[in-house]
Amino acid sequence: MTFDPFGDFEARGYLRNLAEEKDPAIVRRLEHASFTTGIDDAFAALQKKKTLTYADVLITHKTLFEAMYPWAGQDRLQTAPNIAVSRGGILFAHPGYIQNAIEHALKLGNDSNTMREKPGEVMGYLAHGHPFLDGNGRTIMVVHSVLAQRAGFSIDWASTDKPAYLQALTKELDDPGKGILDKYLKSYIQSAASNLKEHIAAAKGLDGSTGDADTIRGSNDDPAVQAEYKQQQLKRNAQSRSA
Repeated sequence: MTFDPFGDFEARGYLRNLAEEKDPAIVRRLEHASFTTGIDDAFAALQKKKTLTYADVLITHKTLFEAMYPWAGQDRLQTAPNIAVSRGGILFAHPGYIQNAIEHALKLGNDSNTMREKPGEVMGYLAHGHPFLDGNGRTIMVVHSVLAQRAGFSIDWASTDKPAYLQALTKELDDPGKGILDKYLKSYIQSAASNLKEHIAAAKGLDGSTGDADTIRGSNDDPAVQAEYKQQQLKRNAQSRSA
């Protein structure tokens, strides 16, 4: 089923892309072209910032995908505030809590000691926020790579197995702060990359050709969805208290 949060796929194409394209293969190529065109400017902007903020994440997405989507740089609180988005059975943050989720990840990631000790946990919290309707993985990888470089290391993304990585990430999202993704990434930690563009370009699956697609779980007004959000938050709060 096509991910269609705006409800106008037939009239305006996938997520109202500027080309009004509907063919998934063409959409992936256009997204990847936008990403590779914007990545130099995205890294240049991030590297000027002493401390990364939520606004920097939004600007990074805009820089990477503004050639593709008119809403690039706008989070789900702006683009789709009334729907719950999930993937692989995992519910992402409520639109109203996206900023809090990302800011928590950045609080950890901006601390070099924490970033070195828990790169997977930082990635997990970034992924839980899932701010955008598309382009989340690539945006987060760019931000995460800058945080890692500042902490004196890089993840050898080119050597990771994308299905295995996504499986570990899914488990991290479902059970945060238990070191699941940290354990997976441990063997891929290397010296800090000097050229982050080349480093990221070597990662597998950045063209969106693999992995599950987002789905609409339902309306945020649905009591069942609200109950799931509440259960998710209770679980995450409990983990935060025990950390």
